[in-house]
Amino acid sequence: MKASAFAYARATSVLNALELLAAHGDKAKVLSGGQSLMPAMNLRLISPELIVDIGELAELRGIAVKGDVLSIGALTRHADLLKSPEIAAHVPLLTDAITHVAHPAIRNRGTIGGSLAHADPASELPACMVVLDATIIIRGPRGERRVAAREFFTGIYETVLSPQELLVAVELPVARKGSAYFFHEFARRHGDYAIVGLAAQAIFDGSLFADLRLGFFAVGDRPLLARAASKLVNITITPELLSDASAALSEELDPQEDHRASPAMRRHLAKVLLVRCVSTLRSRPDLSAGGPA
Repeated sequence: MKASAFAYARATSVLNALELLAAHGDKAKVLSGGQSLMPAMNLRLISPELIVDIGELAELRGIAVKGDVLSIGALTRHADLLKSPEIAAHVPLLTDAITHVAHPAIRNRGTIGGSLAHADPASELPACMVVLDATIIIRGPRGERRVAAREFFTGIYETVLSPQELLVAVELPVARKGSAYFFHEFARRHGDYAIVGLAAQAIFDGSLFADLRLGFFAVGDRPLLARAASKLVNITITPELLSDASAALSEELDPQEDHRASPAMRRHLAKVLLVRCVSTLRSRPDLSAGGPA
């Protein structure tokens, strides 16, 4: 199947893109990398009247560190994130997560802004943004606004973006001293959609978690920042405590059934990831030497 007929416009600037979106509203769709948009159009899941191509806007591409904030342009490709020394040094969770995003052909074209705006609940990057306490930068007819990642995603393929707005950048706080991260997902094959995944970041105080953020994905209609993590903070971890946290996590989850897994299977795998995450983080070599560097 092929896409239904549509008009095409290549934006010459962010302002030009916003003018096109304002003129056509929800009849227009933004094309960045196209790795999600084009398959959806070819399957006739969506049929926009106009495609606004922003792929050549250099002003929306790049990675920069200013003080304790790392900024990523919306058109920065997955492959660029994977190769970036700034990402590896300041937000290493992203480097690990990107290796699980589809396959090289997709990563060479797909963009961080496109992935976040698409808001697939089984996608790796939305969960990472929530865990890393990212700020999403949006421009529209009324100017620029900044939205916390935990408030950006509102449902399956849904965000706070209006049809007249454009996601232009992401800002992330750089990793703090004593921080550690964990990333893992269960999938039928590497690069397939996740059945269940977990992105996590911890701050240590000696051998205790001073902060622990657990971002689960593919377990609901959006990334889940688990409240169960609070049970593991500023306390010595015991098997009983971990069991209580796992039970609390299970209560939080609202997984859906599909051809990949049942809700019960997803709950079980999420609890497996919780235990594995805590074990991995607490087994860091620097902890046995008296605490994180």
